[in-house]
Amino acid sequence: MEKLQVYKCEVCGNIVELLHVGGGELYCCGQPMKLLEEKTAESSTEKHVPFIERVGNKYVVKVGENQAHPMEEKHYIEWIELVVDGKVYRQFLNPGDDPKAEFEVPEGKDVYAREFCNIHGLWKGSM
Repeated sequence: MEKLQVYKCEVCGNIVELLHVGGGELYCCGQPMKLLEEKTAESSTEKHVPFIERVGNKYVVKVGENQAHPMEEKHYIEWIELVVDGKVYRQFLNPGDDPKAEFEVPEGKDVYAREFCNIHGLWKGSM
């Protein structure tokens, strides 16, 4: 187990992010939770990879470089997370929202973003 790993219960759908590694195994609904693997651009040609731009004093994270990810009731991005030099920022989204998030935070050296699609899972992109 590692800090910031994301786990999902395959029974009820609960999702948790590991903030402190204490050992043991995460359980929900009487069974071990599944570790979600971060998919990247090499994993698929779908519009799921988060793309990061520095615009003025903020980072803009868009899901889908040339074509925006759908944001429909049955298929949408639930959240976008930006990690800058170990600090985590997150924005939750709803169907109908634009699949992007803006974070007004200082510029960093180690920057990456993750997003969670309710159908296709966890995706990661770096600058």
